[in-house]
Amino acid sequence: MGDASYDAIMVLGDAALNPPMYYFTGAGHISNAVLVKRKNQAAVLYCNAMEREEAAKSGLRVIPLTRGGVDSLLKDPREILAAQGVVRGRLGAYGTLDVGNMLSIAARIRAAYPELEIVSEPKDHSIFLRAMETKDEAEVEHIRRMGRITTDVVAKVQHLLTGSAVRDDEVLLKEDGEPLTVADVKSRISLWLAEAGAMDVEGCIFSVGRDAGVPHSTGTAGDPLRLGQTIVFDIFPAEAGGGYFYDFTRTWSLGYAGPEAQGLFDEVRAVYNKVVDNIDLNVDFREYEKLTCEEFHKNGHDTPIHTDGVLEHGYVHSLGHGVGLNVHERPWSRHTMPDDQILRPGVIITIEPGLYYPEKGMGARIEDTYWVRPDGRLERLAEYPYDFVLPMQKWSRT
Repeated sequence: MGDASYDAIMVLGDAALNPPMYYFTGAGHISNAVLVKRKNQAAVLYCNAMEREEAAKSGLRVIPLTRGGVDSLLKDPREILAAQGVVRGRLGAYGTLDVGNMLSIAARIRAAYPELEIVSEPKDHSIFLRAMETKDEAEVEHIRRMGRITTDVVAKVQHLLTGSAVRDDEVLLKEDGEPLTVADVKSRISLWLAEAGAMDVEGCIFSVGRDAGVPHSTGTAGDPLRLGQTIVFDIFPAEAGGGYFYDFTRTWSLGYAGPEAQGLFDEVRAVYNKVVDNIDLNVDFREYEKLTCEEFHKNGHDTPIHTDGVLEHGYVHSLGHGVGLNVHERPWSRHTMPDDQILRPGVIITIEPGLYYPEKGMGARIEDTYWVRPDGRLERLAEYPYDFVLPMQKWSRT
């Protein structure tokens, strides 16, 4: 708060799926709340009276209101702000709230307190992301647990695919004899995550063939699974209730792979290994983005550093990002980011190089989540094999 010259901050909205509120409260069933923290003072949480006991689990001072926090601000912001002595100076506004409510609240505050300046920041550069950038042991354990859940679900998906029957045209089949589709796989993923106490907040990427060549294509629901097609499986679930995330990707080809697809995967794996082997403490994350671009460019691929404009094939995205209460947060590896993306002790990052050629019907990405430990070592928070070609249990190539 001192660096941002704030006299107070205000966080609005639910605890779930709202990182700034979760950061203070640690989740719980808290909805439409208002948290106010003055500089050098403890935070105070205004909540709906019916949720007072859930709110009390946060350990914060809780003030229950009949209308709840957000509705009270909408009716008369003085009820909360005057009680906390927030009537002038700079007030930082954060949280997840309907934009109409947020604009209405800001207008009412300005009308009530002309000397109070409401300040907002871009999410990617907010004081919360700077505060969240390094994690303590308890936070790391949350993310490590999510890594175990994630890789357990990935193993179940692999077993589902490799255990499926295969039709003469190399399409995978369900037990009822119908084609196994992307939608079928995704429904199982959601179920398995829920059973383990996690949720796919933003869905997942399970893309095959041409879709695998477009990094953020989530996959076409009706596409059947076939042998010999590249599958990019990027899964980034969070704790149930909207807590800590994990981020993980594997690329597979069922039964066999063509030489070009195998070559693409091998290049990605080689660059991934080189980056992991060369990570050092307190180095700017962007340096490893440059290394990745140089390695791919040597092999004839376009990269963001070597090509102007929008890239549609080659290495088209950055190497990695931080992970925590947001699936994407500081530090960032993109070469255009400010020069403060340091791999200091406590950061948790992804390393995820990839190559993409939609016109060839293929793509490849490998991603793991790592913790830069206090002793400077890099720890992969969940282990999983890197096999590209997955043997099918009920099919053999003749």
